[in-house]
Amino acid sequence: MVLGKQGAGKGTQCLRLSHHYVVPHIATGDMLRAAVKAGTPLGQRAKALMDRGELLPDDLIMEMVADRLEEPDVRARGFILDGCPRTTRQAETLEEILRPAHLDLVIDLDVPTAQVLRRLASRRVCEDCGANYSLSQPPTVKWICDICGGEVVHREDDTEEAIQRRLELYEHQTAPLVAWYRARHLLARVSGVGAPDVVLGRLVKVVDRARQASS
Repeated sequence: MVLGKQGAGKGTQCLRLSHHYVVPHIATGDMLRAAVKAGTPLGQRAKALMDRGELLPDDLIMEMVADRLEEPDVRARGFILDGCPRTTRQAETLEEILRPAHLDLVIDLDVPTAQVLRRLASRRVCEDCGANYSLSQPPTVKWICDICGGEVVHREDDTEEAIQRRLELYEHQTAPLVAWYRARHLLARVSGVGAPDVVLGRLVKVVDRARQASS
């Protein structure tokens, strides 16, 4: 599992880790945006909150995560969890969902807030597959996704006000998870500053070390 502020490159690095280890990448943000696009009851409830940068209630998030963790691919290979838990209540619920199994490692991907703000202000996202781009690294064809051909847009919840609200919520609700997981001897802090391949190398090194220790 990987913790970190939104816009810290966490999602991209989680996806790359999932490819490296050939395990599912479970991203709650992606699942929520898919629900919004499909207009499901959860999606309709989520949209207003997401547009304001608010977090969804813990019980709805954890119900969605619990359903995903029952899928055969997760049971067979394990998973990388991205975007959940965000609160200690969610973390406690996750422990209950996983029993008698447990998390092997929690990574805190550390990026300065000022850098996160710059990244989010520049971020552009494919509406279809969720691929991330930026003003400095746009898709090859103007605002058409290189991966799936979907439209690349500036998300409604990437306004300055929503970004500031998400970071405030992170500090208030999510940051305490660092201490919670450290007390359980599961936490490793990794710097998210640097070229993507350099950061990925740091993450792989930490994961491999944890795997060797548990074998």
